[in-house]
Amino acid sequence: MSMAADAIRKTVATAMALAVLAPVAASAATPLDLYYERTLMSTAQARCGLFTAPIGAALEASAAQARGAALRGGADMASVRATAAHAVAKIDEVGCNSADLRVAAQRVRTAFEAWTHVTRMTFPGEAAGWKADRTAYRSAQWKLVQPSKALGSPVQFGMAGRGSGSVLLTVAEFPDGARPYAARLVFRDALRAPNPWLGAPSSRPLPPRAASRAVMAQDKADADPMLAWGHAGAVAFRFPTEAADALGGLDPREQFAVEFLFPGDQIRTARFEVGDFAAGRAFLRLGGS
Repeated sequence: MSMAADAIRKTVATAMALAVLAPVAASAATPLDLYYERTLMSTAQARCGLFTAPIGAALEASAAQARGAALRGGADMASVRATAAHAVAKIDEVGCNSADLRVAAQRVRTAFEAWTHVTRMTFPGEAAGWKADRTAYRSAQWKLVQPSKALGSPVQFGMAGRGSGSVLLTVAEFPDGARPYAARLVFRDALRAPNPWLGAPSSRPLPPRAASRAVMAQDKADADPMLAWGHAGAVAFRFPTEAADALGGLDPREQFAVEFLFPGDQIRTARFEVGDFAAGRAFLRLGGS
């Protein structure tokens, strides 16, 4: 048996043994092993179009979650990147016409099919997680959300919208009735600081300004009551899609912030955990139901 065929069969065994989005602790394989296996078949989907879009999205979500588990488990970013590159190279070696790949694809298709019917998932993190709901409601809803109570009142951040569409959004209400005139999203700039900005698990720091990127909100509006706990005084800020892409590429242990700007140079900061944001976004791409 070739190394490539063995790797594919190993992927199939893992996919059938695990609930696709379940914590990797359910398997004896290391998180980095699982990341390799899931990335292998996700790459095969991208190269060869083996699966329907929902199954492809489930593969992408499971690979992103395995990446997060590997980093939280102590793997460094260089090892994770090397593992992904190895998976890509292996699929290039096998080729789309491989009989082994076709067999593996059918078994993965069977194993993943049930997950195309799952509409709600929770992606836990170190201190905060992401709740995902891909149900296509007619009213506005949070599709992927994490709350923060750092400001003494609820602030939520994530993907929200109606039907199957969603945008990157934050919604906040301030107990003193103050209204920010703008908001910006602040996170590590991967070009200035290529390595994750981490401290002790009990006190993850925000990166310093010199290593940060700030993205201003594109729009401000009164928040839809369905996104604001029924409160009429909440405000919503929308951020560009590119910011969501950047967040998804960060280490899941990192912190990021939304800074709300008020007259008189006042700033109020809500902090969030990157966590499995990328896996949650991929889960949403399974489509609404």
